[in-house]
Amino acid sequence: MDPQWLQWARQLQGIAQNGLHFAESPYDVERYESIREIAAQILSTPSGWTPEQIVALFAQQTGYATPKVDVRGVVFQEGQILLVQERSDGRWTLPGGWADVNDRPSQAVEREILEEAGYRTRTVRLLAVYDRSQHAHYPPDPFHIYKLFFHCEILSQEQPDYVETLAAQFFYRDALPELSIGRVTADQIQRMFRYHDRPSQWSVEFD
Repeated sequence: MDPQWLQWARQLQGIAQNGLHFAESPYDVERYESIREIAAQILSTPSGWTPEQIVALFAQQTGYATPKVDVRGVVFQEGQILLVQERSDGRWTLPGGWADVNDRPSQAVEREILEEAGYRTRTVRLLAVYDRSQHAHYPPDPFHIYKLFFHCEILSQEQPDYVETLAAQFFYRDALPELSIGRVTADQIQRMFRYHDRPSQWSVEFD
């Protein structure tokens, strides 16, 4: 679980964002901006970002504060799972990323798999809905995130974009590469292998 200070910082950011969304008085706006700055100060020390950077990030968020949605594609081939190598840190993860506005969740994950790994797929089943803060992800994220894992089947292979990723490869469960644990944990991948072993006995996992 995320540390208490991070939960408090997110809560303060949510209060500030919601307050700025509904505030009409300039005095209320000033108060909620101050709360946002306090949240940024809390986050800046452990994250390595400056308070100004975090305030700028928070200021991009408008409207009522809700969790962000991250989608991950689970693709198997001959007992191996598809992983992509992230350009940002050189480590490996399930293909995926933020869901775009107007995308159905299945569209979002299929697009991510195609762009990052070069496989055109069909979404088969929702496997899990995880609260990122309840799992061993690192580093902490300033936003509250829901992670949706979908089983997808390969239809065809095409050339990946390789903009955000460096490579795509299938791995056996006992030969996983170094993982980008900000995006996926070893435990989550092993859970996906357990689904692969007994798909008929699998019910959607959720936090």
